[in-house]
Amino acid sequence: MLEAVKVALDPTPAQERLLLSHAGAARFAYNAGLAHVKEMLEAREKPEWSLYALRRWWNVNKDMLAVGSDGTPWWRENSKEAYNSGLEALAAALSNWSKSREGQRRGRRMGFPKFKSKGRTTPRFAYTTGSFGLIDRDSKALRLPRIGRVHCMENIAERVGGARVLRMTVSRRAGRWYAALTVEREYRTPARPPKGGAVGVDLGVKSLATLSDGTTIANPHTLKANERRLKRAQRSLSRRQPGSHRRAHARERVVRLHARVANQRRDTLNKLTTWLADTYSDIGIEDLNVAGMVRNHRLAKAIEDASFAELRRQLEYKTMRTGARLHVIDRWHPSSKLCSNCGSVKTKLSLGERTYHCGTCGLVIDRDLNAAINIQVAGSAPETLNAHGGDGRRNDASRRATQTPVKCEPSSHASGVRLGADDRKTVLQTKTN
Repeated sequence: MLEAVKVALDPTPAQERLLLSHAGAARFAYNAGLAHVKEMLEAREKPEWSLYALRRWWNVNKDMLAVGSDGTPWWRENSKEAYNSGLEALAAALSNWSKSREGQRRGRRMGFPKFKSKGRTTPRFAYTTGSFGLIDRDSKALRLPRIGRVHCMENIAERVGGARVLRMTVSRRAGRWYAALTVEREYRTPARPPKGGAVGVDLGVKSLATLSDGTTIANPHTLKANERRLKRAQRSLSRRQPGSHRRAHARERVVRLHARVANQRRDTLNKLTTWLADTYSDIGIEDLNVAGMVRNHRLAKAIEDASFAELRRQLEYKTMRTGARLHVIDRWHPSSKLCSNCGSVKTKLSLGERTYHCGTCGLVIDRDLNAAINIQVAGSAPETLNAHGGDGRRNDASRRATQTPVKCEPSSHASGVRLGADDRKTVLQTKTN
């Protein structure tokens, strides 16, 4: 089982210069390889852009490419892994562009790779071979070839726990350096799943999560809470002279504020998903169409700030660790319009209606709690169907809608009974981890 362990580094000023040099070497190799591929395409030649082909080309031409003004090669100043990581990123970008162009890659069409600039690119490089990683009898340090021993801000040996280190990616974010270690450890089946039973989780903007047992998790709105500081910092940045030292300092302030927002959001999601995976044995969530939801420009900022996709990603791997089962309900089931008591479906339900009123049985319940109960029932069924998000769209240039979620479309009385909390469970579709 592969796992990522990320730790903050504490390099000396001399080591930080070496780290920036290695990141610049990776960027240089990426740009040089991209220029080579573009020259071959312009010459109507068939380029070879696999990682091994790019490495062979680099080894043949590096003495002519990585040279100073006096003609002396400087590529020996950095580890060969820095250049390999830049070429690896280029090979992956070209492969993704080619697959997207041929329709073999899901998602939006990817454009042709662009050159990386020094000011707009995150400094990053990686080690995959060589004597990198942990140091014996030095639990708070990492060995980086050509850089040396770099102190860590925490006990990295304890976090790795004897696992095999396969890869180490070093990057700089908001003025701080981090090392992300990809480790391989033996998968251990959890002894017993949590004892909390089944729960349905309805994600939202007003409340981050509403559970079927009535628990409500408040949405911290991290971006909105820091928006005033961000506006002031960005206003100060816009007034600085381009290329000046003051503009560089103002830009660093903006970057640090954005990193603070991201860290606060990540902390909230990690605490929530850890608590859910440790408490409940069966967790039901919706398969949200976030790409469709953010097309509503009135809610796009709030939806992106909530990070629904990241919450689901964390739940997927944390439930595997604790032995809990994650049920991802299909997006086409009307969990919000469906009455959790009698199973009838409302014809219309606007976003402004925060209380669900059933016209059939007279049930009055909070809208999000009603949806969470329906998600729990759907997750407990052998096969279920659930819905949320915008229209499903074709994966082509037209981007035309092919199906409207039941949550958003009018429903007739003939389909007024759908998967309620009683024993009427339509055979639908589910995905369970």
